[in-house]
Amino acid sequence: MSKKSLFSKLTAGTSLLVVGLGIGMGVSSLTNISEMSAFTPSFTSTEENSDSDASSSIARIPEMNRNGNVNFVAEVVQDVGPAVVRINASRTVSTRVPPVFNDPFFRRFFGDQIPEMPQEETREGTGSGFIISADGKILTNAHVVEGASEVSVNLKDGRVLQGKVLGSDALTDLAVIQVEADNLPVARLGNSDDLIIGEWAIAIGNPLGLDNTVTTGIISATGRSSAQIGVGDKRLDFIQTDAAINPGNSGGPLLNAQGEVIAINTAIIRNAQGLGFAIPVNRAAEIAEQLIADGRVDHPYIGISMVSITPQNRQRIESQGFTVAPDDEGVLVVQVAPNSPGARAGLQPGDIITNIGQDSVRDAETVQKAVASSRVGNDLALRLRRNTEEVNLNVTLGVLPTR
Repeated sequence: MSKKSLFSKLTAGTSLLVVGLGIGMGVSSLTNISEMSAFTPSFTSTEENSDSDASSSIARIPEMNRNGNVNFVAEVVQDVGPAVVRINASRTVSTRVPPVFNDPFFRRFFGDQIPEMPQEETREGTGSGFIISADGKILTNAHVVEGASEVSVNLKDGRVLQGKVLGSDALTDLAVIQVEADNLPVARLGNSDDLIIGEWAIAIGNPLGLDNTVTTGIISATGRSSAQIGVGDKRLDFIQTDAAINPGNSGGPLLNAQGEVIAINTAIIRNAQGLGFAIPVNRAAEIAEQLIADGRVDHPYIGISMVSITPQNRQRIESQGFTVAPDDEGVLVVQVAPNSPGARAGLQPGDIITNIGQDSVRDAETVQKAVASSRVGNDLALRLRRNTEEVNLNVTLGVLPTR
């Protein structure tokens, strides 16, 4: 089902460089290199959104704002805000040392003899999300609700509703929450495949607990690989933006000038400015559909580790005992997991993948994207160079193990 059909269904209330040995590392690596984000734009009904008349558009702005300074950002904020929510997640964690003994006084007094007293404590975390169906389905990041024993959702109108996690997928860092409510405002989904570098981007959310914060910027780049931003365990390409994203914005929408969701804010690189990253909404809609239907996502995989053959990598490749000819191009298979689809198809360490179907292969990310865009059970046609021979193999994609 396409993103457009998913949106129609939901709004109707139907309710690595080294790639692919196959075990996702979870979301912890994302938090190690990044901070998480959140926001809260404004919203109007579908009828209002369909009205292209400029005067009726301005009529949506509260009377007190009609001072001549209304711009497209203000209109988007007014239009989308009620569809964006704050998500509160409670987690129960086990500790071995009571927090009081972390005080420097007790450390000096007890030294290394601090007693261990196993106990549990509850920790609170917040993030953002946005409503994708009038019957209460909410899209957010998986790391916002990871390990949560209790989830609540704050709506823009002041209501606080209990939430249930319908499904969560660590490899794409996406989750869907359900709250019991009807006739909720819904955020309109845009098309992330049509983005233009330099177009406006608007983020609204709850950074550092400051609810309903609005920031603006541009789309700085598209197609940033997970390896490029330091989260190689994720199966995603990211949109880069310089709209300010901070801890607490995770799971909130990135909007275009028309007030459509084009991405889900997810991460920033620490100690950098103007480097925010968001999951394209087209990919997010596909994952959301599967999470709603099945509560999980089955990701296809081959079961190999591989490395791009580049001048920079040749010395490292040869140091691992592999021989690469000066004119070799493609992707070197470094390791094949036992009993994996690749092993069953006959892939071997040292094979060089030169083509997928009729398309030539230049880097490992190309192979990863080809696998991710296919489905479990489909065949992937590979052309290989094995020593001096050309070999053709069909690999039947399996389900990526997640544990």
